[in-house]
Amino acid sequence: MRKSLAFSLIFGALMLGIAGCGEVATLPAEAGFGPQPVLPAPNPTLLPTVKIAPAKGWPAGVTPAAAPGLAVNAYATGLDHPRWLYVLPNGDVLVAESNAPPKPEDGKGIKGWIMKLVMKRAGAGTPSANRITLLRDTNGDGIAETRSVFLHGLNSPFGMALVGHDLYVANSDALMRFPYSGGETQITAPGVKIVDLPAGPINHHWTKNVIASRDGTRLYVTVGSNSNVAENGMENEVNRAAILEVDVATRRSRVFASGLRNPNGLAWQPQSGALWTTVNERDELGSDLVPDYMTSVKEGAFYGWPYSYYGQHVDARVKPQRPDLVASAIAPDYALGAHTASLGLAFYEGGLLPKHYTGGAFVGQHGSWNRNPRSGYKVIFVPFAHGRPAGPPEDVLSGFLSAGGDALGRPVGVVVDHAGALLVADDVGNIIWRVTPAAAQR
Repeated sequence: MRKSLAFSLIFGALMLGIAGCGEVATLPAEAGFGPQPVLPAPNPTLLPTVKIAPAKGWPAGVTPAAAPGLAVNAYATGLDHPRWLYVLPNGDVLVAESNAPPKPEDGKGIKGWIMKLVMKRAGAGTPSANRITLLRDTNGDGIAETRSVFLHGLNSPFGMALVGHDLYVANSDALMRFPYSGGETQITAPGVKIVDLPAGPINHHWTKNVIASRDGTRLYVTVGSNSNVAENGMENEVNRAAILEVDVATRRSRVFASGLRNPNGLAWQPQSGALWTTVNERDELGSDLVPDYMTSVKEGAFYGWPYSYYGQHVDARVKPQRPDLVASAIAPDYALGAHTASLGLAFYEGGLLPKHYTGGAFVGQHGSWNRNPRSGYKVIFVPFAHGRPAGPPEDVLSGFLSAGGDALGRPVGVVVDHAGALLVADDVGNIIWRVTPAAAQR
């Protein structure tokens, strides 16, 4: 009876939008950006702050708002939860249409029940299409005229990387390799498993991304944590909250960098040649904590999770503590705002957009659920100089939230196409958006 009553109370609180109602941000969203973000004292609540943007989709004729001097059009519509993008050498665009796999042990208890409601209302409750779709712009007008199912029967695919004639796909549980010939619109050959990836019945952060080294001999794979702050036990975090390095020839893997709660985007910075990643930090410390971030990835480095955040700021919720690890924790390079869910990452090396964007980073911010007021829900640009962030973030695409707080769309993966335009996967609008200079828009 008590359990039923507790569930009823929580359900009522959620429906009224007052879960964690006494907790609101005391700082502007901008305070959580940059190389030295403001980090106030933690402000945990009995129930997590829940500020959901219900997923609605785009009304006919409505698009995101592009920054001054830029324009946006729909490159492809009618997709099924498009999450990640990859551009092939001939200009074809691969789209991972994907959602979470079954996770029977994830989200147990009251907080888990809340999270399932949150994800469903935010548009992440649909079954995974488990496929990669190929889009082709046949006449160069910035719209994909043809599409085909490139690969199907996958297991919540996410990252993709082509090395020679080998296409690597990061499923939620394994890194797979498929043969690819230039220009083909479908792969029918069975895949070969290169290495298992941490998964299992919890699989809390299920997305796995992959990028190849410049010489193609090594692959780097992101693996998110199996919890918020190790509440499921560190025994369930083996090889998680990390970037793994996989030797292509031997298929051996090792932890390349650790303490990264949920790394997603991976990209090589064109000026420095360094590997960079975007990371989603921990929840339930208040609307102002903890900033998500982007950082260069140093071999063997530890970035704090779960014991500390943003360097050596101890998270007292984690028991037992590891002061030895905290003492070695490296602060990330650039904060991307608290709870923005910064996922996509692409450095600009094209020649179509204004020169201001050259060498800088585009970041797809999927948007918050654990912040009041909401944050993210846009694509931003971080300028770089000499291989390092060199200024405040700039909005590139906004307007993903309606005036009433509904999510018309949610940006995820970002990539630069062969013409130099920016492509953005929108997994609520089920659209791929294309950003160009305003004068180039057709």
